[in-house]
Amino acid sequence: MSGKLKSLKQPVLNFIWGPHPEDLPRLQQFTISALRIGHLVIRDFMKGQLTLRAMGLVYTTLLALVPLLAVSFSVLKGFGVHNQIEPILLNFLAPMGERGAETTARVIEFVDNIKVGVLGSLGLALLFYTVVSLIQKIERAFNDTWRVSEQRPLAQRFSDYLSVILVGPVLVFTALGLTATISSATAVLWIMSVPVVGDLLEFLSRLLPYLLIIAAFTFIYVFVPNTKVKVRSALVGGVVAGFLWETIGWGFAAFVVSSTKYTAIYSAFATMVIFMIWLYLSWLILLIGSSIAFYHQHPEHRNLQSRVLRLSSRMKEKMALLVMTLVGQHFFQGRPGWTIDDLAKTLHVGVDACAMLVASLQRANLLVATADIPARYLPGCALETLRIKDVLASVRQAEESSNLRLDVLPKLPAVDALYNELEDAVDNNIAGRTVRDLALQDSDKITILPPSGDRRRTD
Repeated sequence: MSGKLKSLKQPVLNFIWGPHPEDLPRLQQFTISALRIGHLVIRDFMKGQLTLRAMGLVYTTLLALVPLLAVSFSVLKGFGVHNQIEPILLNFLAPMGERGAETTARVIEFVDNIKVGVLGSLGLALLFYTVVSLIQKIERAFNDTWRVSEQRPLAQRFSDYLSVILVGPVLVFTALGLTATISSATAVLWIMSVPVVGDLLEFLSRLLPYLLIIAAFTFIYVFVPNTKVKVRSALVGGVVAGFLWETIGWGFAAFVVSSTKYTAIYSAFATMVIFMIWLYLSWLILLIGSSIAFYHQHPEHRNLQSRVLRLSSRMKEKMALLVMTLVGQHFFQGRPGWTIDDLAKTLHVGVDACAMLVASLQRANLLVATADIPARYLPGCALETLRIKDVLASVRQAEESSNLRLDVLPKLPAVDALYNELEDAVDNNIAGRTVRDLALQDSDKITILPPSGDRRRTD
């Protein structure tokens, strides 16, 4: 059987990755793109990237769930809708069946036992810290999926997280309350009595859980990553994740019904084990949808290359000179700084490779990032005194550490002499030349390069 599967693997890969989608009809383009995205998500899943982050979020959720609900309960109590927490939690844990009701009752009991008013300033600070740490962990998981290395600035993190903690629950429960009110309105009940329209409304009401979860996932995919996410891509991920959520929920409910063996093995801990499994599946579905949204928005990442990126030494040096020259041109022209995405498109390299190179230049204090979203990069020092030799040295020495330097290598006179000759030859050829010279040399030319194959510059 394994031999037959291996023989089928290569034809399947050739079908998915062989043709160029641009050369195919529109329907086949959509099919090939969907298959490629599906294959890449399955690859990430099999390599453990998605599962590892989902397991980490399960642990953080267990620690922060009760404090999060306690803070939300305190906020919602001021609006008189705090009694809605239990029905929402019951709905979330519905696939667990009776165990879901048991878990909900226990969690609500813990929440009721937390008296925010008597915690004191330190206790309240720790309560908020636990909640904020959960949101920060979620953001890091999404940023890793979106290949984003920068976190939000501290001030923005505070405002965004506070809005999620305080304003988010109010908006969610208000929307659910309006939905319930509209559903029970007299006019709606009268319309439901009309044969054709009533059937249509009943069908839409059955779709409502899907639509709500899709809307929630789409909002998360747009809001959480520290990058600009297109609504269309977020919606694609939200649709897939929403249907996965509902479908896997049915399957998990059937699993719980037949899980009497877990009670025999784990006894009183069976409910907690099942709860952790459902939390894991929930986070995994959410991360799968985020991965789908990423690959939908970034077709340049739809390839079979490994995410572990390595740049050759000459690639690092050439890219470093290009990045510093482009940044210098914009600086002297009074134009906005470059973003990672713009630099990657101009250099015709992936965002990962560009971000890795820019990070090396930042560590050497040759570039600084602004507080904009996304961040823009400006010179970190005076370009008039920044030697080209220093730029090359910054990327050549980027991965050296205290225990891995040139001076720890053995001394062989012939090799040392040859190495010094190479260094002197480079120094003599670029002596006295600065980044300012490179930036001003073509300052009257447009810095955006056309696509490969058509490298003509225009004035």
